Amino acid sequence: MEIHQIPALNAILNSIATVLIVSGLICIKKGNEKAHRSFMTAALFVSVLFLAGYLFHKWSVNWQNRSIGAEGTIKSIYLLMLLTHVLLAMAIVPLVLRTFFLAIKGRYESHKKWARWTYPIWLYVSVTGVLVYFSIYVWFPPLESVP
Repeated sequence: MEIHQIPALNAILNSIATVLIVSGLICIKKGNEKAHRSFMTAALFVSVLFLAGYLFHKWSVNWQNRSIGAEGTIKSIYLLMLLTHVLLAMAIVPLVLRTFFLAIKGRYESHKKWARWTYPIWLYVSVTGVLVYFSIYVWFPPLESVP
């Protein structure tokens, strides 16, 4: 795999995480705790793979950021999405770890309380991660070439 292919792989991993997170929610709503546990564990695993790929890619391109090749309203919307994505992505790591820890320890009432916050933020970060990829690599690529 070449460095320029990693962002696409990361978008795929984020998409898979999104499907797993939603599937986990559906399972717990239906009372299927075993399937919920499996989906959420898989979502955590895929998200860890994403984070490793993201950090490796950033390191490989000397931490350079790729900009969007759009102006005006589209760029403003993108920058707002990117800002919320980055801030919530930093917050989601401890939230996911805490929520998983509570489940592993069998503290299900606390787990449920934390999951009410963790779930929508994790889902938002996963979905907007894919949107960020499409915005800068597919829909509005910049004129300059940064991997």
